[in-house]
Amino acid sequence: MQAQSGVELTVLGSWSLPKEGQEGIESFLRDLSTIFPQERWLQIRRQMGKMGFTCEVLKRHQSGGAAQEKAKKKKKEEEEKEEGEDGEEEEEDEDEKVIFVHYEQRKVMLSQIHPIDSGETDDKTGAPPELKQMFQTVASSQPLFFMDKYDDGPLKSTHWQSDGREASILVELLKQASVPLCLLLGWLLGVWTWICNIRVFSLFPLRFLSSKLSTCVQLSYRTEHMRTLSSPKAAADHTHFMRKANILVSILVDVALGVLLMWWLYRDDHIPMLANMLVPAADHVATKLEELLQWLMGAPAGLKMNRALDQVLGRFFLYHIHLWISYIHLMAPFIEGILWYGGLSACLGLSFALSLLSDMVALFTFHIYCFYVYGARLYCLKIYGLSSLWRLFRGKKWNVLRQRVDSCSYDLDQLFIGTLLFTILLFLLPTTALYYLVFTLLRMVVVLFQGVLHLSVDFINSFPLFAVGLRVTRPYRLAEGVKFRVLCEEPGTALHLLMEINPLKCSTVVQTYRSPTYSCYPRDSWAALVKKLFVGELIYPWRRKTTKAD
Repeated sequence: MQAQSGVELTVLGSWSLPKEGQEGIESFLRDLSTIFPQERWLQIRRQMGKMGFTCEVLKRHQSGGAAQEKAKKKKKEEEEKEEGEDGEEEEEDEDEKVIFVHYEQRKVMLSQIHPIDSGETDDKTGAPPELKQMFQTVASSQPLFFMDKYDDGPLKSTHWQSDGREASILVELLKQASVPLCLLLGWLLGVWTWICNIRVFSLFPLRFLSSKLSTCVQLSYRTEHMRTLSSPKAAADHTHFMRKANILVSILVDVALGVLLMWWLYRDDHIPMLANMLVPAADHVATKLEELLQWLMGAPAGLKMNRALDQVLGRFFLYHIHLWISYIHLMAPFIEGILWYGGLSACLGLSFALSLLSDMVALFTFHIYCFYVYGARLYCLKIYGLSSLWRLFRGKKWNVLRQRVDSCSYDLDQLFIGTLLFTILLFLLPTTALYYLVFTLLRMVVVLFQGVLHLSVDFINSFPLFAVGLRVTRPYRLAEGVKFRVLCEEPGTALHLLMEINPLKCSTVVQTYRSPTYSCYPRDSWAALVKKLFVGELIYPWRRKTTKAD
């Protein structure tokens, strides 16, 4: 067995279940220890009529019966004559307690103790904790348990558990077919990478659009996943194996949901129905925007606005709405074809369909984005102009080089011009702020809808389905620790404990095995978001500031 498995084996002792007429076997097993080199010999036996075992720890000079009797006599003489530390140590060694810990070999062998890379070591030896060492030792001794048979359900997944049932044959066939399949997948990914690296796709417009479109981002994300799965090498450790398994299950579930969506779209002519509903919906939104602008050009909520600026802004936005309606009616004959061919992307997975929907929403609400940008830029210009002129009144200015406010002296002409500009900007601010507020709310509704779509895509991409399923169906595979309960405690026998595995919490499983995401939405705090909205900074769904220079 040592030559076959490659695991170093050592005989630790003997155990026996004596029956009537086999009284002499104990001395034979005790004398058997003389042919083995270890210092201590364990002799385990169970007395008739008892459930527990007794264990004797014999040292090398105590292997024979006579030697054991001499050692006992000598021990008694030393106990009578000597009192001190040496005698106490020998007495503790003689009365050494033995505890039997029973555990299920298969569960311990297949389980993984967490945290995996905690870095915890023993303070004295610098080795990993004893519990983790025990789990690793049992896991490395897997070839020793090949002959064991377990009854864990009607279908088995390996030969050493299945006794040659059909499920193990299917698993072995899949293992044999996985290598050429990985090679074919790797070749296809190499061709796809070569196509993406063509110089035409590296030009600025295409590169910029590919980095901002959700469909292209999802395509690059799935390409990285397929590269991970196409590696023909086996997983190096438990973390790598769980990552591969989570990615594989995530892709399979994603494709299954996408096929289900395709079945619904192409069944009973749902795509023409959606195409016929889209253009009237766009016209309805444009009509509501026109009514909103007409309301803003009057006296909204009884507020007295600047008449000239109000009319200029209202007519400017109305002109953009007319352009947008013309664009929608120009694209109306092609909408059904776009939806029909776009629905085919669901065969790649539900995440691709949701990403394409997010891009279509961004395309059909481009006029709302333009309104928001115009209003935000105008409002931001007035806010920063008012703050700069307010510093002028206090005799201060913004030092661009030192990034701070310094004192400065102004002459009379500068103060006069500053007063005129401050008055003009201050009285025009309410009109601009009202337009900015309305279009910012509309923009936030669109961003919120796209955010829900992106969160759904990120959930599909990153949620560890395999790990959660393993936690539900086989909780012992992901262990957080162990617990013990008394199995047998009889006088004259050793204490017997049953070791049970504490499964990892579901929240910890999700946190440990969740895949990293490439969400294009910024993770700004609520305070930073409110500050940006107040000063009129643009809220891009893809941009994230890193330095002040941005």
